[in-house]
Amino acid sequence: METATLPAARTPLPDALTLGPVRLRVRDAARSLAFYRDVIGLTPLGSEDGIVRLGAGTRTLVELEEAPNAPARPRGTPGLFHVAILMPDRAALAVVLKRLIARGVRLGASDHIVSEALYLDDPDGNGIEIYRDRRRDEWFWQAGTIAMATEPLDLRNLLTDAPAEVPADTPMPDGTVVGHVHLQVGDLAAARRFYVNELGFDITTERYPGALFVSAGGYHHHLGLNVWHSQGRGPAPAGALGLVHYSVVLPDSAAVEKLRERLAADGQATTAIEGGFAVADPWGTTAHVVAG
Repeated sequence: METATLPAARTPLPDALTLGPVRLRVRDAARSLAFYRDVIGLTPLGSEDGIVRLGAGTRTLVELEEAPNAPARPRGTPGLFHVAILMPDRAALAVVLKRLIARGVRLGASDHIVSEALYLDDPDGNGIEIYRDRRRDEWFWQAGTIAMATEPLDLRNLLTDAPAEVPADTPMPDGTVVGHVHLQVGDLAAARRFYVNELGFDITTERYPGALFVSAGGYHHHLGLNVWHSQGRGPAPAGALGLVHYSVVLPDSAAVEKLRERLAADGQATTAIEGGFAVADPWGTTAHVVAG
């Protein structure tokens, strides 16, 4: 059995790492704009060069790239499992739940011990998680592994935290961010080599069968990686609907250049973009690494 080992030169990613906007290729931009505005609660922030931006406050969280003739992403191919929008507190999550119920949206819900989460799909089948974190002093770590689970979430209890004076159609508040991105990959060993050995994420748990969770700075996870439906599968067709790229935000340009140089030394191809570089995993899923 092959054992993954870390290169001697490997250094962890900065603790201050965060995630930035996620760009999605969609069939109908107007339809998706209405969904992310009216159902999810994001605020339209304008468009430029055909890219529609939505977010919370002035922060862009989701970008929409319209492609009416794009092929559908075949079920089970590597790519986006879900993009996870992190609310600033439980009350804000309760308002989202109230809005989804009022609109009759079909959704899932889970208590992950570290967080409470709602799940749904957008019109193109892209998975969305909307969640709130429990305080870090409520998280339980043992031997470098964080305790997470998938338990039923008490939705009635969550609704009790919805402020009566806040209407259900209130947009997501300032302070809402992209908390993590969960990806489907074709092989966990290859994913570990790329995301841990090469990019420098830390493993937070491998206890979920068929999945690996990684982060920087002691977060429960910035990326989820699973093979639940994608084991052994190759990349999705080029230009398919779904994830175009997600953004990894490092604290400054020096941190971005340090990572680029390390990847280049390992023979990993990168492409220059404004403010940083783009890099793709073995299945073509692309991250934009930029300075915050």
